[in-house]
Amino acid sequence: MSSLFDQVSFSHGPGMKNRFMLAPLTNQQSHADGTLSDDEYRWLTMRAEGGFGLTMTCASHVQAVGQGFAGQLGCFSDVHLDGLTRLAARIHANNSVAIVQLHHAGRRSPKDLIGGQPLSAGDDEKMGARAMSTAEVEEIIQAFVDAAVRIEKAGFDGVELHGAHDYLICQFLNEDLNQRSDQYGGSFENRQRVLFSIIEGIRAASGSDFHLGVRLSPERFGMKTSEIVEVYKRLVAEHNVDMIDMSLWDVFKTGADEEFAEQRLIDVFANLERGNVRLAVAGKLYTADDMAKAIDSGADMVAVGRAAITNHDFPLQTQKNPHFAMRELPVPRATLRDEGLSDLFIGYMGNWPGFAGE
Repeated sequence: MSSLFDQVSFSHGPGMKNRFMLAPLTNQQSHADGTLSDDEYRWLTMRAEGGFGLTMTCASHVQAVGQGFAGQLGCFSDVHLDGLTRLAARIHANNSVAIVQLHHAGRRSPKDLIGGQPLSAGDDEKMGARAMSTAEVEEIIQAFVDAAVRIEKAGFDGVELHGAHDYLICQFLNEDLNQRSDQYGGSFENRQRVLFSIIEGIRAASGSDFHLGVRLSPERFGMKTSEIVEVYKRLVAEHNVDMIDMSLWDVFKTGADEEFAEQRLIDVFANLERGNVRLAVAGKLYTADDMAKAIDSGADMVAVGRAAITNHDFPLQTQKNPHFAMRELPVPRATLRDEGLSDLFIGYMGNWPGFAGE
């Protein structure tokens, strides 16, 4: 039987000491200009100290106009380098793989935050977004590549592209939204072009040992599971990525699309050929038993979200107790502070009903 404490190797970059990966989690703790704050540094490095084999930042925007939330960590300027370098060094000091998630919110960028109209794959009157020109799409692709180069310079082991949750890459994959007539829209092949152009650009611009992952949504957000299966297969076939991070919302749920209604989503993707690409899964993994079940179902790693918020040392606790579970909700605010959350982050978690108590 597989174990949560098996090592995981990748084609590029260092391997993980175990199968626990800190999921990329919005926390709103960075400074207004996107530079790293002491609060965000503490939050992330505590997870590395707590035994996570891979520590990933929150979504980090590659353009100022791609910001998705207040207090977001930036990677679009050299002004961010000092903080990122400090963070990478501390994560490494705890023998954890250091990854930054690259992100552009697209139509989900709040107007008042970016000071202008959001950009997207297509026009969206309801969200006040306009379709980018072809030149602007090419600028976005280059912005992702430039950010990856900056992240590598800061000492991180690699990056993950946020292609899920209706952010920009996901918006390009969305057939309903992306009705473009240029090479970046319309057909399924064209709708994939932004994602694969970014991947090719990063591979060409980064070192030979730079880790590259992609996060995908298999349904919701305009995604068709059948199309995401094809994207997954292409990612594997082209040998440019090290990890596919499937955000399943609930790891053990069955598919919403009729074609997959009788299958658990984890089975859909774990049963696909993946060669040397590693599969991470995320979604309602709150206990070590469920995480072990996900590994036994064929995943290589578990992306831990809420359980990593409530228990910074979830992996270390699981070493002591193989049936360890996250703290019961609601978690007192004082406890969350002890777990490395600032008042800003605690306030954000207050948006999730029943999470934070008094």
